[in-house]
Parts: sequence; structure tokens; C-alpha cells
Amino acid sequence: MRRSNDPTGRGGGGSDVHPSGRHQHRADQTSAAKRKHTFVDPLIAILVVTATLLLLLTIETPVAYALAVAGAFGLFLLHDWQYVGTVLGSAPFDETFVFTLTVIPTFIMIGVFAVHGGIASQVYKISNHLFRKVPGGLGAATVMACAGFAAVTGSSVATSATMARLSIGEMTRYGYPKSFSSGLVAISGTLGVMIPPSVILVFYSVMTGESTAAMLAAGVIPGLLSAIAYMTYVFFVAKRLNLGASNTGPPDAVAATAAGVRGASVRLSESGGSEADLVESLVAIDEKEIREAQAPTERLRDLPWRGLIKILIIAAIVFGGIYSGIFTATESGAIGAIAAFLMMLLEARSQGFGEIWKNVRSGLLETASTTSMIFSIIVGSSVLSAFLITSRAPNMLADYVSELDIPPYVILLIFLAILVPMGMGLESISILVIAMPLMYPVVMDLGYDGVWFGILVVKLIEVGLVSPPVGLSCYVVSGTAGVRVETVFKGVLPFLLVDVVIIAILFAFPEITLWLPNLIQH
Repeated sequence: MRRSNDPTGRGGGGSDVHPSGRHQHRADQTSAAKRKHTFVDPLIAILVVTATLLLLLTIETPVAYALAVAGAFGLFLLHDWQYVGTVLGSAPFDETFVFTLTVIPTFIMIGVFAVHGGIASQVYKISNHLFRKVPGGLGAATVMACAGFAAVTGSSVATSATMARLSIGEMTRYGYPKSFSSGLVAISGTLGVMIPPSVILVFYSVMTGESTAAMLAAGVIPGLLSAIAYMTYVFFVAKRLNLGASNTGPPDAVAATAAGVRGASVRLSESGGSEADLVESLVAIDEKEIREAQAPTERLRDLPWRGLIKILIIAAIVFGGIYSGIFTATESGAIGAIAAFLMMLLEARSQGFGEIWKNVRSGLLETASTTSMIFSIIVGSSVLSAFLITSRAPNMLADYVSELDIPPYVILLIFLAILVPMGMGLESISILVIAMPLMYPVVMDLGYDGVWFGILVVKLIEVGLVSPPVGLSCYVVSGTAGVRVETVFKGVLPFLLVDVVIIAILFAFPEITLWLPNLIQH
């Protein structure tokens, strides 16, 4: 999609950041600083830094430290330790002193309080009732519940972990193969990075200067399209395997154990993820709540419609506020977090003060832990970005690409293809901080729309979330439901083919992605 004269998502629609991008100040500072003699040719330095970064990631160095060490080493190769010290003292502040970044903890807080407020079990029960008489209906209900829960959490880890506890045991009971049911939950959980409010979409907008509001709007239709595609495949498999409907008695067993939860945390830690502590509490749904979510309900009036109402209220606050112009994206995130907090308190009103305080404290700790992880990666990436700017790597890549005698869309396809193997070994935010400083300027020079490109990038990140060897969502489902991770990966492979078809559609028809942002802005 070539960029039009009135490009989508630039400088409007609720963005709190100037479209010139957050690296501009540091680039000016770098060009204005006194530079020592360059010790190493920039191209050689880029190759050495790339090798250093890959080595550090291979030996499971935390991503934030790997980025910082590789970037500092590259700056030393180009200049000296005094110059490195100058960058280390200024770049992290320049990167984090961005008001728009405050939207990240507020969006995380919305999801955390939604988890503790029981929205997932309520949405799952409604979806299960609506599809109870349809062959494959339980699988479709799982996808719908994941989409609804993702719409308020924006977290794939939260969605995968919670829905694994609620649904895999029930699907197994009705004859679904464990590989299929666990793969379905893993792939449906990835909707959390596409359906707003998505921290990844916000992070992309902050890194590139695209409008936060435009990015959030652009994720709606691709996210719903993905959910519909997964449901369609579920119905096809249900018909082929003769899977029945979910319309009889209560479940025989609860589908998760505390040992499984600990297993997810251990696997996440071993794979380099920083969300292990978050997983432990996100899936801490007691046995009673699981049984209530899985138990059938004969009358519509007995369904927990309050869960759906909560989703609509949060969506109205976040999206209605942004696109009506009443709130900025940052303000809507804060107000949405307050609403989610009040909903959690309302849900827990029958419990004692001690239990309520436990939920509040746990939610705040989870928000602080996840926010700290994200900001540490931002600080580490700032050092690597300083090296890339000093070495002129983006300019060199742009010059090289411009000299290639191939169509621009082929270059774009190459960039997108590179994201797949990156997703097999890195988590989502790390991919953005490593790839976007190099890819985004080239894509803009080629004349493509940054919002459309961002959705394609996030969709490829979804694929990475369920691709071996890391596949964080698969490890979360494995540990939570007590299923071998190899089984989860086996079940998710057919859904990856579905994702390939969706990506091809979004690539061939950019209007699908850009229709809603254009409609809102006009």
C-alpha cells in the first residue's frame, strides 16, 4: 500500500507523540557531538555487533542487557569509552522521557484487573452457551472468549494462560484431541496482540511516530478476521472428526494444576521471557470459578451477562474516548484502568477485605513487573539504536535497497519474512526494538503506509508467539494445562497455515486494514 498524500495515522487521532519520531533528538545530539577517530569501518562494526547480539541471545542473556552490551560495544568500536559513557548517560533518558509511554502501564493495568475481575470465565460461559448445539461449538466458543478477553487485556500471555485453564479440559472431555484443543487456545491467545487495547500496537506507534489511535483502530478488523478464520477451521475439523456439541452435564475434572502453572513459569524463564511472574498470578483462578465457567446454563437470563457489559464499558471508554476526541490515548488508558479496577472491586464485594486487598496488591505488582520489563528493554534498545544511528546503518540499508533492481513489494516481503525466524527466538517487544529502526525508514522511503506495515508486522509477531523453539504462548498453554509442549506445537501448526492465508489477504488488500482508521479520521 503506497502512502497517500494524507497518510493514515500520522499526527492525529489521539496520538500524544509527534510524527517525527522519538529518535530525532538523539540523532541531532549524535551528529552535533565531537567524534573521535573511527577505529573500525562502520560496516565491519555492524557485522560484529550483530554477531555479538546473536551470541548473547543464544546464551540466554536477558534481552535488555544483550541489546545494551551489543550497542555499547559497537559504539566503542566506532569511537572510544568516553563516547560510550556519554551515550549511556543520555540515551536511556531521551528514550524513556516520552509522555506517550505512560499508556503502556495503564493498558497493562486494564488487563490485569480484568483477569482478577473474572471477565474471562464470564465471557467463556456466554460463548459456550451460544454455540452449545453446534458441532465444534466448544472450540468456537473458546475462540470467541479469547477474542472478547483479548479486547480488554491486550495481552496474549494473559489470554492464553487464562483460557487454557477454562477450556482445554472441557474440550478434551468432549472428544477434542489434546493437540487440537491446546493448539487452538495457543493460536487464539495471540489475538491479544492484535485486538485493542494492545500494548504491542502502542509500542509500535511510540517507536515509529505513527498515531496510537490509528494503530489501535487498524487492529480491529484484522483481529476479528483472524478470529473468524480460526472458527471456520474449527467447524471444518469438527465436521471431519465428528466432534459433538457441548450441551451436556458438568465437567468431570478441572483442567489445570498448580504444578502446571509453575511449569509455565519455569519454561518462560528458561526461554528468556520476562513474564514468568505474571503468568503465575494470571492463571490463579480457583477451582470453583473454573467449574462455574464450564457448567452448562439452560436459561439465557442465568448467563453472566455482566462480563459482556464490562467489556462493552471498557471498550466504550478506551475507543469511544479516543475517537470522539474527548480523551487522548494516554488519558483513555488511565480512565479505562480505573473502570477495570472498580469492576474488580464490584465483583469481589462479597469477599472479605483480605481477599480484595490481595487482588489489588497482586494486580499492582503484576503491572509494575511487566512495565519494568518493557522499560528495561526500551533502555537497552536505546543504546543499540544509538549505535545504529552513529554507524548510519538505516541509511546504508536504504541506499542498498534503492539500488536493487526488484519491485518494492518484494523488498517488503523480504522484511516480513525476516520477522518469522526472529519470532522463533525472541519475544514480541524485542523484535520491534531490533527490527523497526532498520525496516521502518526503508518502508517509508518506498512509499508504503506505516499503519498498514505495522499491522503486518504485528501479525507476523503473532506467528512468532506460537512458533518453536520459543513460542511463549505454547509454553504458557503447556505449563498451565499440563500438556506436553510438543503436543501444543503439533496442534498449532495447521492454524499457522490459516494465519499465512490471513497475512496474504491483508497484504493484497490494504483497504481491509486502513478502512476503519480512514473512516474515523474523516
